[in-house]
Amino acid sequence: QRKSKHFQPIHYASKTMTEAQIHYTTTEKEMLTVVYAFEKFWPYIVLSKSIVYTDHSALKYLLNKQDTKPRLLRWVLLLQEFDITILDKKGSENLAADHLSRLENPYYDVLENKDINENFPLETLGSLTSHNTSWFADIANFHAGNFIKNGLTSQQKKKNFKDVKHYFWDDPYLFRIYADQIIRRCVHGQEAFEILKACHEGPSGGHHGANLTVKKVFDAGFFWPSIYRDAHKMIKTCDICQRQGKISQRDEMPQNSI
Repeated sequence: QRKSKHFQPIHYASKTMTEAQIHYTTTEKEMLTVVYAFEKFWPYIVLSKSIVYTDHSALKYLLNKQDTKPRLLRWVLLLQEFDITILDKKGSENLAADHLSRLENPYYDVLENKDINENFPLETLGSLTSHNTSWFADIANFHAGNFIKNGLTSQQKKKNFKDVKHYFWDDPYLFRIYADQIIRRCVHGQEAFEILKACHEGPSGGHHGANLTVKKVFDAGFFWPSIYRDAHKMIKTCDICQRQGKISQRDEMPQNSI
């Protein structure tokens, strides 16, 4: 936030890496930091130009690099929905972030030494339900923990095994792979609504019809099964769309030969 011609921090965020993430390369750790920040502050920066200052200059070239690791490629796809510019900045010139990144967690050893009881029955996990359970919960459980929902018929299990082939899990997100190898992140609930709303009536939305609005969502890299139905429903309840109506051929300008 700019204040008196100078930028002032409005929020700090940090994340403890998992055991697998600790073994990432330096470049992967730096990219993980950027992805985490953009995911966390997504509602505030999705439609704005963002500048990332980093002391790891290699990140500048990753966004345009084609022959990279699958994990980095997925992260690059996630960042492509943002208007992002990466600039070099030495740690000595970015004192606040550099200092905070080097702080040790005084409770790390206390938490690490706690015994975790992993003997939690899968049947109990499967019985936990909620009114806002995501549509892809069963698929995510299968990929993340090899957990199959109880009570399925043989036909339902066969269909489930067929469906899960089109998805993969990259903690903490589930992605869908299309026939043309395009990857889109699976979303649901309020997040799906906010994405659809931004693509329809945001600064770059344009209040287009359902099909074009859905295309903008797909181009942004997101997917959920009811997207077309949700788009039609949103347009029917959009005050601006109902007032203006759909542009027809009668509204087009006459075409003259050149």
